Amino acid sequence: MKKFILSIFCILVIVFGGLLSYKMFFTDNEEKSTNNPDNNSKIEKSSDEWEKIDIYKEENRDRYINYKDKNKELSNERVVLLVNIGIDQDFYTNVKPALRKDTNLVLTNKFYSLEKDYVPKNLETIDSKYQVGGKMLTHDARVAFEKMAQAARDDGYNIRAVSTYRSYNYQNNLYNNYVNRDGKEQADTYSARPGYSEHQTGLAADIDNNNTSYTSFGLTKEFTWMKENAYKYGFILRYTSENEYITGYKNEPWHYRYVGVDVATKMMKENISSYEEYYFKYLDK
Repeated sequence: MKKFILSIFCILVIVFGGLLSYKMFFTDNEEKSTNNPDNNSKIEKSSDEWEKIDIYKEENRDRYINYKDKNKELSNERVVLLVNIGIDQDFYTNVKPALRKDTNLVLTNKFYSLEKDYVPKNLETIDSKYQVGGKMLTHDARVAFEKMAQAARDDGYNIRAVSTYRSYNYQNNLYNNYVNRDGKEQADTYSARPGYSEHQTGLAADIDNNNTSYTSFGLTKEFTWMKENAYKYGFILRYTSENEYITGYKNEPWHYRYVGVDVATKMMKENISSYEEYYFKYLDK
């Protein structure tokens, strides 16, 4: 009888001890989960940090996290801006209609396209003194370009528009010719696919100095003048080496885009090198 009672006592001790250890284990881990900043609170804190960024979009949260994992050297603010632009995705994927169409602030690029039949409403021919071949821009861009070209002349430089508005069909033929010559992958680095060209907006101008090919414009004194003065008339140098990863285009010293004096000046003062960066920082509302 004594042995039986002793056995029951030992069993109760073992069971009670197990229950006590079980409770202590889960209580301890619950406290760690609650108090340890490397666990749940870290996740909540990370979420709060994203949401504090002015241009944060909840629908892009997973993309922010994925892009940050691949680019840990970037600040959260930079990650949000670049993901909003779309560069975490392949060019010409998830394409949407061009933003702010029929305004001087329209954005068309490798993620935002214009319709095949789109034609700007207020195209006007540039004064023949400042262009060749009857080139056209929208009204505001035309007026600004003529003022800029005349100011350059007054300073002893020659600015001339050699390619401005292009229809969808014109761009289609141009792009396909480049593809036939260099292949699609190479052509995409320097030519827009039809519907994706800024030239279709009537706000872009390729320029030369009437002495050398426009492709050599970056080597001219006129290019230096443009770098120092274009913003005063509302034009920005659209494609540069430093923003190639954003725009998808190689350096084009001859390609200028009209955005208006206020925007061009702000971009110059803040050293913003691409219109995409400006747009998604200030205009994507």
